[in-house]
Amino acid sequence: SKMTVKAVKRPCTAPNVYTKVPDGGWGWTVAFAFFFVEALTYGIIKSFGVFFNDLMESFDETNSRISWIISICVFVQSFTAPLSTVLSNRFGHRLVVMAGGVLISTGMVTASFARTVVDMYVTIGIVSGLGYCLSFLPTVTILSQYFDKRRSLVTAVASTGECFAVFSFAPAITALKEQIGWRYSLLSVGVLQLSIVVCGSLLRPIIIKEQEEAVKAQPPEEPTETKYMLENEQTRTSIESIDSGVEITTSPSNVPGKTKAEPKSEEPKEHVQILVKNDSTPPEPKTKLLDFSVMRDCSFICYAFFGLFATLGFFAPSLYIIPLSLSLGISKDHSAYILSAMAIAEVFGRISAGWVLNKKPIRKIYIELICVVLLSVALFAFPFASEFWGLMTCSVFFGFMLGTVAGTHIPLLAEDDVVGIEKMSSAAGVYVFIQSLAGLAGPPLAGVLVDTTQNYSSAFYSCAAGMVLGAVFLSLVRPCKAGLCHCQQQCAEEKVVEAVPDLPDDFIEMDIGKAENSGKGCEST
Repeated sequence: SKMTVKAVKRPCTAPNVYTKVPDGGWGWTVAFAFFFVEALTYGIIKSFGVFFNDLMESFDETNSRISWIISICVFVQSFTAPLSTVLSNRFGHRLVVMAGGVLISTGMVTASFARTVVDMYVTIGIVSGLGYCLSFLPTVTILSQYFDKRRSLVTAVASTGECFAVFSFAPAITALKEQIGWRYSLLSVGVLQLSIVVCGSLLRPIIIKEQEEAVKAQPPEEPTETKYMLENEQTRTSIESIDSGVEITTSPSNVPGKTKAEPKSEEPKEHVQILVKNDSTPPEPKTKLLDFSVMRDCSFICYAFFGLFATLGFFAPSLYIIPLSLSLGISKDHSAYILSAMAIAEVFGRISAGWVLNKKPIRKIYIELICVVLLSVALFAFPFASEFWGLMTCSVFFGFMLGTVAGTHIPLLAEDDVVGIEKMSSAAGVYVFIQSLAGLAGPPLAGVLVDTTQNYSSAFYSCAAGMVLGAVFLSLVRPCKAGLCHCQQQCAEEKVVEAVPDLPDDFIEMDIGKAENSGKGCEST
């Protein structure tokens, strides 16, 4: 029978079906969308420092209380990561990202009418924070599914949208505030963030059908084990039943009380019936909305603790670099340039990290560890800067090293050294969820230290201490993974040895030998 393949035209909303990971195709459009999602999520969060002094003057609040706005936002964004994973697996990445864009814009626009800092906690912290989670995590997850060999490079380049946003938004918002005030500037940012809905509409789901198509393309074959057992059974029964003239079969009708003699011509039909039954496929298992089995992986636990402590150093420097520069007597315009230079350096850091990690063979987890150690050095260097060019140098070095880490720490979950691409979606949700604790505590902790010591350098020391702890846990990821794989291999080998008894090499030869011996015995009698 000839097999005909029917071409089906898929609408633009239908998933893309590939026989293997495309490493391109519609993935370039997804990367384009991820660039702007990064710019309008993390880019805005890192640029929020330009509003700090205005909010302190308008609400007459301290540094630490204003810091809680971003802290609650980052906490909600990270804490709701498992919810984002569940919703993406249930309703698809496109719909979830579009809903997130609506929430972000609603929260930011409403915050422009806030009268107290508590109103900002609710609007930006909770509403926009939930929207950030629903927008960012599904986008980076589906981008990783479209690429394999180029995953590190493409993700790193696409994530530079955050850096370009900080570079352009910080001076633009500063200039806009002088013209229309901080409230209308915040309103304009909220309206701009509504474009995340357009980016979400470009995220077409992807389906890999490599194994299924291979099975459909080939004609159904008789299972090797079943075929071997049937031939063995046929050989044994045909030899041992010569004297009786009765053929013993493996038909389902051959049960006690129903045994009967059948001619040999019926034998092929009975074998065909057995093969048809063995050809049945088991039902496909249900896809888990959230797989918490990654929590039993020691390498993932160490990587999650790395993310927990490293997050302390991700947000606070960008929030406190402008207040630190102002405390050193640097003008507002020059302070905005420092933040912009940090963002530009981060662009080069992300691209450089993606280019290096794209080289093979290379152990990516070790490259990440080197970058984290250098990032810790950059954080320790900030308190020693006393004028504009010293602070500019520290900011450029910090921005470059931050780019190497921030652009790769989530995509590295897809590597075999951590959990692998199969569990990447669930692992990303759990990983970002664990990060939420540091996202909540980081900026307020830095704010409390600043209020207590009256010195902005203490905020950078706390960030550096967290980054050093993160480097310690990151260094344990690879040893834990290697030890776990070794233990699993040993256990599997022991189970195989226990399960497989000492059997002869060939059943058929034994059966034939047995039949020949019985035949000689009959002749001698």
